[in-house]
Amino acid sequence: MITVIDYGMGNLRSVVKAIEIYTRDVKIARNVSEIKGAKALILPGDGAFGAAMENLKSGGWIDPIKEHIASGGYFLGICLGYQLLFSSSEEFGSHEGLNIIPGRVVRFPDGELKVPHMGWNAVQFTRESKFMRGISNGAHFYFIHTFYPVPESREVILGEAEYGKPFACVIERGNMIATQFHPEKSHSAGLKIIENFVRESQ
Repeated sequence: MITVIDYGMGNLRSVVKAIEIYTRDVKIARNVSEIKGAKALILPGDGAFGAAMENLKSGGWIDPIKEHIASGGYFLGICLGYQLLFSSSEEFGSHEGLNIIPGRVVRFPDGELKVPHMGWNAVQFTRESKFMRGISNGAHFYFIHTFYPVPESREVILGEAEYGKPFACVIERGNMIATQFHPEKSHSAGLKIIENFVRESQ
């Protein structure tokens, strides 16, 4: 079962619809008890980092998410669900994250480039991955974000995009993958990531 976590941050329907192209074995979990026995978890999200962490805490999601990842369970984080994996964020103050990946989430600087970063951008992959099979280096994906993570170690970085300077937009560790872009909104390349995730986790 692939389980999409509903913690009150963003519309999950587009993610579920993308998964349903490849499997009907998917559900939305609105409380912690519903993720018991899940082979794969997906943490999407739109909105503010601090509010998202409060929702994860109040819903009792934090320990189950950490335990799932630590046990080798499949995990996909999308957009805000990617940023939450890091240690902290400077969005609207200073907020602690899940600290699964050491690093911090910072804001794009004001300058010549428009902020937020919104639209299609090429991604350069740093190595091969089971989650990126069939996707060409330099494939384009859809972004919309003002903040981005800076991992402490480059070892977790799977892909980088450039917006003023290169930034980590895909991370991978074991059976965990997370993307700053929205694969469910990124046409064939994004759907291929979802297909690979579904196939690997079944």
